[in-house]
Amino acid sequence: MYALTHCTLYTENQILTDRAIVIEADRIQAIVPIDQIPTSCEAIDLGGANVAPGFIDLQLNGCGGVMFNDAITVDTLEIMHRTNLQSGTTSFLPTLITTSDRAMQTALEVVTAYRQQSPFNVLGLHLEGPYLNPKRKGIHNEIYVRQPDRVMLEQIAAVGRDGVKLVTLAPEQVDPSDIQFLTDQGILVSAGHTDATYEQAIRGFDAGVGMVTHLFNAMSPWQGRNPGMVGAVFSRDKVYAGVIADGHHVHFASIALAHRLKPSKLLLVTDATPPVGTQMNSFWIGGQEVFYRDGKCVSADGTLGGSALTMIEAVANCVNHLNLPLAEALRMASLYPAEAIRVDDHLGKIKPGYVANLVIFDANLHLLKGVDRGKAVPLT
Repeated sequence: MYALTHCTLYTENQILTDRAIVIEADRIQAIVPIDQIPTSCEAIDLGGANVAPGFIDLQLNGCGGVMFNDAITVDTLEIMHRTNLQSGTTSFLPTLITTSDRAMQTALEVVTAYRQQSPFNVLGLHLEGPYLNPKRKGIHNEIYVRQPDRVMLEQIAAVGRDGVKLVTLAPEQVDPSDIQFLTDQGILVSAGHTDATYEQAIRGFDAGVGMVTHLFNAMSPWQGRNPGMVGAVFSRDKVYAGVIADGHHVHFASIALAHRLKPSKLLLVTDATPPVGTQMNSFWIGGQEVFYRDGKCVSADGTLGGSALTMIEAVANCVNHLNLPLAEALRMASLYPAEAIRVDDHLGKIKPGYVANLVIFDANLHLLKGVDRGKAVPLT
């Protein structure tokens, strides 16, 4: 048992400056005044640093030099997790983009196996595709873009939300009964890589779509005579939206407007790729070589291929470019993702009984250290 002291706590809806966090094993035991720390408890002085819930990334293709699609193994997940910890992300959904049924089956098995030993780091699989609209495929390999196969859907459903947390699809390409089939298993269905009309998008929401993937990117835009998917998601208060706040995928002014329209439902994702945490300058995705230049990842024809963003950078961008309060930017990186995939009963907050996944940073939003399941994480 130990206590973190002399820090500013961003718990959920409170900012506390006169409390300590008591941690035992992998759980937060209590939040107490400094003079009430148990005598048997080691006190660790954080020197005025900020402490927030560990970040939760719902869209992570790769990092640390690896891409989940390229090596669907437990070792890849472990590299991704260790790399994440260096930028404050303690939990994530490894994201498998459009590929074959065989690769999808392997990913289901690997993620299920990994979660047996580490259920609070890898929270489940995000299947981004293959049931997309080829008109909005982006960097995804068009060879594998297809309509749903009931046998594969049943395999996904059999794993359930403990293995698959999120499925991105184009609702206009899928029968509403297939959407309902997945949501009945507790799997969050997200609309993405979609050319849906406003009316088609609304039908998707009515069938159970509860989120949109990388808002504004690879989806039908909001126009005066055709509101498209973007207009549709703004018309539904309960639908979540992930956004890549790197300044390349979406203009910061658009993110600011989206936040005004969807408070508490706009969440940060990185859509990160292998260059994060490395010195790499190119990699392969969707059958194309992607180059990391000037902070963004683009193919030879200029198509964006994921990002090199980290969650602490996304939080900083929201504070510095959107002028959002730090507390709200932190919720966009932890609480709202936890709520979206319904793990907010044990993650996304600093609260007694919750998993001790924490991020510790200074006033300039520079990461100092982290706590992963109660254990301190030194920065390399």
